[in-house]
Amino acid sequence: MSVMKRMSMIFKAKANKALDRAEDPRETLDYSYQRQLEMLQKVRRGVADVATSRKRLELQINQLEQQQSKLTDQGKKALQVGREDLAREALTRRSGLESQLNDLRAQYQQLQGEEEKLTLASQRLQAKVDSFRTRKETIKATYTAAEAQTKINEAFSGISEEMGDVGLAIQRAEEKTDTMKARAGAIDELLASGALEDFSGPKDDIQAELDRMGSGPGVDMELERLKAELGQGPAPKELNQGTPTAQPQQQAQPHQQDNPQQAQWPQNPGGAQ
Repeated sequence: MSVMKRMSMIFKAKANKALDRAEDPRETLDYSYQRQLEMLQKVRRGVADVATSRKRLELQINQLEQQQSKLTDQGKKALQVGREDLAREALTRRSGLESQLNDLRAQYQQLQGEEEKLTLASQRLQAKVDSFRTRKETIKATYTAAEAQTKINEAFSGISEEMGDVGLAIQRAEEKTDTMKARAGAIDELLASGALEDFSGPKDDIQAELDRMGSGPGVDMELERLKAELGQGPAPKELNQGTPTAQPQQQAQPHQQDNPQQAQWPQNPGGAQ
């Protein structure tokens, strides 16, 4: 295959593909319907032209027939007054008109037949155009519904171009949100552990020390509870919401021996540490 033939085939293939993408069946159907209406209009004009010609021949035939009748009357009158020569002339002219009448009648019959054919063709074409119009509207409505359903399905499945862009934007936003949440949580943990300093407020070393030591009693109580469950020590003493009752000094000593860290702190009034 020569280079020119290959280029021609490639160009035709690409042009056909481009036309196929640009073609809208609804527009094609409307164009076909318009062409059929134009054809029907031409047929109707043809019927009108033939009918006009037939009517013109009909008028000419009537005029010649009137002349024939007039020449016949003149021939009769000429014979009544003894003018045979005039009667002969009238009949001769009448014979010439008869030849013209025969030709006009033949043309009239021909035009009448053409008019009937064109009228029948016009009626058939009119029925075809009406049927095509109904079918065209049905196809257009079906195509429009199918197109809308396809777009909806593509939107739901996320394969449409518009929804694909939206899906990517949502995915990027979710990823950025997760990243910021993870970063915020990590910073909170670092601030709580003391690895990072909080520069947004005044430094209070004493309060930080108190916060760290405040968590000690809770750990000690949990340790005492576990020892009690294992039978290694007495049950932990729970603190009431109101004013705690004073505990004997003898009961506090085993507790202090089991917890050397708590023994370093003085006993508060009421037995609370």
